[in-house]
Amino acid sequence: MTAPTKVLMLHGHSQNASIFSKRLGALRKSMGKSIEMVFVDGPIVLLPVDLNGASSLAALGASEANMTSSDPSTTPRAWWKTNPEKTIAHGLEDSILLLKDILQRDRYDGVFGFSQGAAMAALLAALLERPHSYPPFLVDGEAPHPPFKFCVAVSGFKAPGSLSAEAFGTSYSTPTLHVLGKNDVIVIEERSKGLLDLSQNKRLEEHDGGHFVPSKANWREFFRNYLIDPLGAIPSPEPRTVFQPAPD
Repeated sequence: MTAPTKVLMLHGHSQNASIFSKRLGALRKSMGKSIEMVFVDGPIVLLPVDLNGASSLAALGASEANMTSSDPSTTPRAWWKTNPEKTIAHGLEDSILLLKDILQRDRYDGVFGFSQGAAMAALLAALLERPHSYPPFLVDGEAPHPPFKFCVAVSGFKAPGSLSAEAFGTSYSTPTLHVLGKNDVIVIEERSKGLLDLSQNKRLEEHDGGHFVPSKANWREFFRNYLIDPLGAIPSPEPRTVFQPAPD
């Protein structure tokens, strides 16, 4: 029996593994036994000072998060904290070392991230291609894991800072599916373009919604087919206008 496709799942800013997993409940169920999704927590616990209030949590797709509860499944987490100018990623090194340990313990076919998790996913894919760009990522002088077969970046962007710049260089080549929301006001198209421009082997799909992972039936089928065969000719989940050449 063929082993299932194993996908490392990275949550968005202010979410955590539990919140992200629950939000993708319909998508997870549609994967069947052919795809195993492994959700992991970012190491940075967010405090009230890190956020702009409850409306911000809802906008980030983390309305379930609760900073005053002792329940770890509601603790808002992140992969890094940034400054108002979004030029620095405080704590990014800790996240990379955490993911290095996870990658050492198991083998993953690919990575799937949302928002800040999408930025982290693409950075991790680039690091596995160029592990010597950040020596603490190495294990006995080598990458902790082979390059991913694919990366899915939903509402993604390029992580800020010099570590990210070194890892990406001028481009990275892991096949990457970029999914953008046409009405996303958190990660606007211009911000996503910074990551798209670095992606050599990219596929871009858009949905009509905002800052979330699309999970209607057509998208669930598309994601399932893509994760199983990322290089295949998988039809787009959204209908597009096809221009037929005029007859001679």
